[in-house]
Amino acid sequence: MKLSAYSIFDTSLGPCGISWVEDDDPSSIPAVTCLHLPEATRKLTECKIVEKSCARKSSLPPLTITKVIRKVCRHLDGELQDFRDVVVEFPIASSFAQKVFGATRKIPAGKTATYGELAKALRCPAASRAVGQALGRNPIILIIPCHRVLAAGGKLGGFSAYGGLDTKSKLLSIEGASFKPHKPPRSGWKCVIKS
Repeated sequence: MKLSAYSIFDTSLGPCGISWVEDDDPSSIPAVTCLHLPEATRKLTECKIVEKSCARKSSLPPLTITKVIRKVCRHLDGELQDFRDVVVEFPIASSFAQKVFGATRKIPAGKTATYGELAKALRCPAASRAVGQALGRNPIILIIPCHRVLAAGGKLGGFSAYGGLDTKSKLLSIEGASFKPHKPPRSGWKCVIKS
């Protein structure tokens, strides 16, 4: 039987959440099912991880998960980490999304690819929009580094984590990746009255 648990931990960006599943067999390796970046508050971060994972809170994560948490903290502090060895599990992802996640995991820190390049790598050159949609539902941000996937021309594209493109920009900047900065939306129309 698989047990699902989560933990909230502090990083330089704020409180993150991680969830995992493990068999009741002590020799099994826990698999990460969700990594959630900070929301506006710690409570919101916890609500989101619970919503996504339907897990129970763990006061003491297993050693494997503690190591992943340390790697996430070091990475967000600018000490870049390789997460390709982290065991992950996607309970509800389609087979196409799993292929997209697998291809995205191969993009090293500091490098980027476009949605179109990922689609071509998957031998589905017309599926760049489907690639973007799959990444928009990525439950394990950072470990599945969807922030490294850009729109054509090095533009940021989208990002579903709290903070949107600002958060994506921060992650790419931490990694030293090159991208075209986004222009924040205007705060509204400016009304000028001539007398």
